[in-house]
Amino acid sequence: MDDQIRVATFEWLKHQTEIHDDVLHRDILENGFFFEGQRITVIGAKGIWKPKAMQLPLSITTTAESPYDDSFTPDDFLLYRYRGTDPNHPDNRGLREVMSKGIPLIYFHSMIKGLYLAAWPVFIIGEDAKGLSFKVAVDDSLKITSGTLAEDPATYYRRSYLTSTFQVRLHQKSFRERVLYAYQNQCALCKLKHKELLDAAHIIPDKKEYGQPIVSNGLSLCKIHHAAFDKFIIGVSPDYTIKIRKDILEETDGPMLKHGLQFLENKKIILPFHKKDWPDRERLEERFRQFRVA
Repeated sequence: MDDQIRVATFEWLKHQTEIHDDVLHRDILENGFFFEGQRITVIGAKGIWKPKAMQLPLSITTTAESPYDDSFTPDDFLLYRYRGTDPNHPDNRGLREVMSKGIPLIYFHSMIKGLYLAAWPVFIIGEDAKGLSFKVAVDDSLKITSGTLAEDPATYYRRSYLTSTFQVRLHQKSFRERVLYAYQNQCALCKLKHKELLDAAHIIPDKKEYGQPIVSNGLSLCKIHHAAFDKFIIGVSPDYTIKIRKDILEETDGPMLKHGLQFLENKKIILPFHKKDWPDRERLEERFRQFRVA
């Protein structure tokens, strides 16, 4: 029964991520779905989660409020902490058993309270009893294998790459969700509130120094204004004033140009409720210098 529920859950998750663009609300995961008349919840109050209908854990979760310091290892795998400090806690024993049997799990990572990014299948591939943790790898195959990868270099490097790719996606999605949340899910320039049309724009690009994925290095922008900001058609001064490139101001085209761009000249951007989330003035000044040159 466990294997059937596990496969059904993976299919259900795939459908949910297609609907919700990868980011899943906790309510969806807690409500779950029905399998042969039984409700299957895919996340719960504990980080290591086993639905009542199953014998072994189905998912592991890292939350913003977690007391455990989950992280990624130098070789790009996830380090998942024990439940408590007792290696023989039932939850830890459950993960040890799925590791020994090569059984796939789901990994949920909380980006902001109530919103999760999922990765599956993931496999427990090692254990550090002294460090009170398990080593977890993202995979693209449901094939059941031994928990250890020491004798299979190809699998090791594939899983390392896939886990690393998930880590990058996690950082990108987390940045977007945190920035949009700070701006109350609206464009900082035009107040558009359709989340599916909003992006988190970096003030300083993430590949440059000081381009960290933090809220104060971001702006919540609709897709049109994000593109205009990236191409230096729009600038934002250190005092949060919107400026439009001179040639665009002088251009005559149509209502989109007039009301979507020209109208914004000398307006102030919408700022987050918490001052700590306001755009960093030094980053804005550096970006604004580039705008003036353009």
